[in-house]
Amino acid sequence: MKKITLLAISFLSATVLAEPPAKIDVSRLPKESRVVDDVIVPVPSEIFGVLDKLGKPNWAGVLRPLKGVAKPFGEPQQQALYLGSVIAEGFIAVEAGDVAEVKNIGNSVLSLSGALGVRKAVTKRANAIINAADAGNWPLVRKELDGALNEVKDAMTELGSGDLASMVSLGGWLRGTEALCDVVAKNYSKDGADLLHQPALLDHFDARLGALKARAKKHALVPKIQAGLKNIRPLIGLTDGTEISAKSVKEVRDIAAGLVKDIQTK
Repeated sequence: MKKITLLAISFLSATVLAEPPAKIDVSRLPKESRVVDDVIVPVPSEIFGVLDKLGKPNWAGVLRPLKGVAKPFGEPQQQALYLGSVIAEGFIAVEAGDVAEVKNIGNSVLSLSGALGVRKAVTKRANAIINAADAGNWPLVRKELDGALNEVKDAMTELGSGDLASMVSLGGWLRGTEALCDVVAKNYSKDGADLLHQPALLDHFDARLGALKARAKKHALVPKIQAGLKNIRPLIGLTDGTEISAKSVKEVRDIAAGLVKDIQTK
C-alpha cells in the first residue's frame, strides 16, 4: 500500500511525546496514527512537538479567531471546506490556550455540521470540546476535536456524500498548511521547511478533486483549489533532499491563505 504522510496540523488526536523527533519518521508513527484512503495521518502532537523544538511558535499569533459562531453559507461544497478549516482552527486554538475561542469553535462545528445534515453525529463531541475547554483539559479537547472531524466525515460517507467528506479534509489541510507555513516563515529553518515536502500528498488531493462528481466540479472553488495545488507543488520540493527556501515557504503560505479566505467568504 502506498502511504503518504499528512503533515498538516489539522487532523488527528494528540498524544504527548516525551522527546519530539527532529523530523517526522513515517516508520515510527505512534499507534494513534491511522491510514485514511492510503494516507498516513500522524497525530498533531508530533508535528507541534517538532515545531516547538525548532523554535517555540507563538500560536496566539497564528490563530485567526472567528467572528462569533460560524454560520453556514454557500453550497454544500463550500460548507464542507469551511467546516474543515474551522476544525483546523480548533487545533491551533488549543495550542494557543485560548479557552474562549475553543468554545466558539465547538459551537461553530455544531452550526456548520447541521447545515450538512450531520449535526447529530457530532453533537456529543462538540459539547465535550466546550466542557473540556472550560476545564482547561487540553488533551481531551484535542481528542474530541479529532473525534468530531472523523465522525463528521464518517457520517457524510454513510449518507453517500463521500465528495463532501473529502472537502472537509481538504479544507482542514489548507488551513493547517497555512498555519504551518506561518510558523516556519517567522522562524525559518531547513528542518521546519522540510515538513512541507509532501508532493505525493498534493497528488492525493488533486486526484480526489478530479474524481468529484460533475456537479461538484462546477463549484467555483474547485478549479481555484486545483490551480492552487498545482502552484504549490513545485515550491515544496519535487525530489527528496530538495531544500525548501524561506521564499518558497512564504509563497505556499500565501497560496493557502488565499484559498482559505475564498473558502470562508460568502
